Amino acid sequence: MKNHFIILSFIFILFSCNENVVSEILVTDAKELQNAISDAKPGDKIVLANGVYENLEIKFRGKGTKSSPITLKAETAGKVIIEGQSYLKFGGEYLIVEGLHFKNGFSPSNAVIDFKISNKDTLDIISNNCKVTNCVIEDFNKPKRDNSDLWVQFWGRHNELSNSYIAGKTNRGPTVRVSIAGIESINNYHQIINNHFGPRPVKGGPSGETIQLGDSYTSMSPSHTYVANNLFEECNGEVEVISSKTNFNVFKNNVFYKSEGSLVTRHGNYVTVDGNYFIGDGVNENYGGIRIINTGHWVVNNYFYGLKGKSFRSPLAVMNGIPKSPLNRYNQVTDVVVAYNTYVNCSAPWQFGVGTNISQSDVLPKSEIRSARAIRTTVANNIIYNEKGLESIVVENDKADGVTFKNNVINNQGVDFNNFEGGIVEASLELRELSDNIFIPVGISDDFEAYNGFDFNTIENDLLGISRKDSKSIGAITGKDVFNPNILDKSKYGTTWFSNEVETKEQQTFNVKVNESIQSKIDEANSGDIIILDQGKHIVTTSLKINKKINISAKDKSKTVLYYSGEANTPLFSLEPYGKISVENLMINGNGSNYAFASLKQNMFNHFGLTVSNSTISNFNYVLKAYKESFAERITFENTSISNCENGIELSEETNDKGDYNTEYLTINNCNFNNVKANVVDYYRGGYDESTIGGNLLVSNSTFTNCGAKEKNKRLLNHNGIVNVNISKNTFKNNNVQFVSILWGAKNNRESNNTLINSGQIKSEENLVMTLMY
Repeated sequence: MKNHFIILSFIFILFSCNENVVSEILVTDAKELQNAISDAKPGDKIVLANGVYENLEIKFRGKGTKSSPITLKAETAGKVIIEGQSYLKFGGEYLIVEGLHFKNGFSPSNAVIDFKISNKDTLDIISNNCKVTNCVIEDFNKPKRDNSDLWVQFWGRHNELSNSYIAGKTNRGPTVRVSIAGIESINNYHQIINNHFGPRPVKGGPSGETIQLGDSYTSMSPSHTYVANNLFEECNGEVEVISSKTNFNVFKNNVFYKSEGSLVTRHGNYVTVDGNYFIGDGVNENYGGIRIINTGHWVVNNYFYGLKGKSFRSPLAVMNGIPKSPLNRYNQVTDVVVAYNTYVNCSAPWQFGVGTNISQSDVLPKSEIRSARAIRTTVANNIIYNEKGLESIVVENDKADGVTFKNNVINNQGVDFNNFEGGIVEASLELRELSDNIFIPVGISDDFEAYNGFDFNTIENDLLGISRKDSKSIGAITGKDVFNPNILDKSKYGTTWFSNEVETKEQQTFNVKVNESIQSKIDEANSGDIIILDQGKHIVTTSLKINKKINISAKDKSKTVLYYSGEANTPLFSLEPYGKISVENLMINGNGSNYAFASLKQNMFNHFGLTVSNSTISNFNYVLKAYKESFAERITFENTSISNCENGIELSEETNDKGDYNTEYLTINNCNFNNVKANVVDYYRGGYDESTIGGNLLVSNSTFTNCGAKEKNKRLLNHNGIVNVNISKNTFKNNNVQFVSILWGAKNNRESNNTLINSGQIKSEENLVMTLMY
């Protein structure tokens, strides 16, 4: 009887163990993968074999447990490449994905990774307690720039994106969005931690955020999303690197390195911004800090270095709101604390009343006028150090009369400033270097005590995590137990297996003889190489395809001609995605019906670039034709003559009036334009959107003669809606136009030292009438 009981017990234990057997299933194709997902039990690990998978649509459904999640992982992290039209969607509980690499493709749906599986006929399957880790999404862009998608979209609760590398998004839409429409996704406590957000190129318009938490219409909902220990490197998509649009979010210990934008509390309330680093180079005015809108935020323990931005991209920009603002506009700033922060060699660090537009009341509806100043806001215990003194420490675009300044200290090198009733105190400070870009201002008197504001006792630690208990010190770092935080050590962020460091290759030079194929040399060259054309006349009959960075030049411009005999309305240089060309010392001629340079008409999923110097361009229909949805970060013409062309530089096809434009920087310097009949310079951005603060047009030291004869609007330089325009030291002679330029006075449009001879006038309109985007 005893033996019988033992045997039964053994069988029961064995049966119980078999019930909980954890499987590791190796799969090699989409069908095997889907079968494995369908059969997966808690604790199972589905291993995707190393290789390249095209057009892989993964719907990862399952229900793991906290102690036994279901895992989908690469056989070797980074050796599973997902290309083509592919995506990953979660549906369930306690699911983990790790080690995948998305590249060379795009998602055919609204997201690359989505924490929801949508169903047409039944309820959507929302995910909770799921995680993506140790993965890469790289240049996984839709074919068209206006096609919007997200690379990671959160739904549900307690989901995580961690230790991943994400970079290269060029199309419309935030890189990562937390969506909270629906009670199942509020109070979500998602975590976005330890990631490396690599370069996001300038988009050329709005909707280019790296992270967006919620949207305007869910902005009063609680989110509690935690964004921490991430590196944001050159995230330049638009003016908002992070757009917080929900309540109770926390941003902690992130590094914003040379990113042309700001962390913005765009909508929603009660955000904590604690212990972050904002690093600029002391030159670029596009590197931003923190922009504040709405109520109840705490901005503490942050470090700002070398930020020279103004207005929207100020180190700290506090905006004016719209009285009784609708959800999608700007609420008044109230009950905000800015304390224990350090600013080193920044432009005027505190700017209030940013975005005030009272002067535009003639052309904007009352519902758009931002006149509500910040109130019940405290700025205390901050340190400012400037190697060169500033005239304004606080910039009042509108009065900062609702702001209380307490116990702030500055070394302003003896330059006088408004101390706001003693709330900003001058002191002689020195810098103690911790590492590149990180310095501690020291030398504050031991008698100086921090202001003890309401709830300031909750600021328990400094930027380095050192306790503030029993400390009277101010600024982001107490000065106790300091150490080098190594914030730019990239091994601290992202994956275990991927690096965005690119090995520098030695530049090669290719010589092309007359009658040799230029295209074959372009194809042979690596990105960054040089192609030199021999003396003589090089005849090109079909477009040269530029899909990499290439320099094309001649040793002697006067003896080297590049003649394009191709069909009408085709370009000599076809500027394709990733195509960035520099042309120097060339005589470039067309047949009168074709183009010198043009983007593709479709599928410009990545940027192009163009620099022309010390050259002549003549007898083309268009000098440059940029089609809709194409974009170049920089287009430059220098020391170049352009003559006898029907059209000049056309960058005006973004006519949807949604704030988009075709290039961020158009520079024309020391050039001659002669007998260019229309579209001499046509550069357009449409739609009233105060958060779009580009593009940039510089026309200087140039001569325009006998141009604009066929310009229908009788305007030589068309730059409607472009925010930053500088026209200086040019000569305009015998141009049959009414206006050389109409400047937008309310924006950064200016002209100086221009000579106008029989060429109409330069006019300034304070307020341009534009279509409202919202």
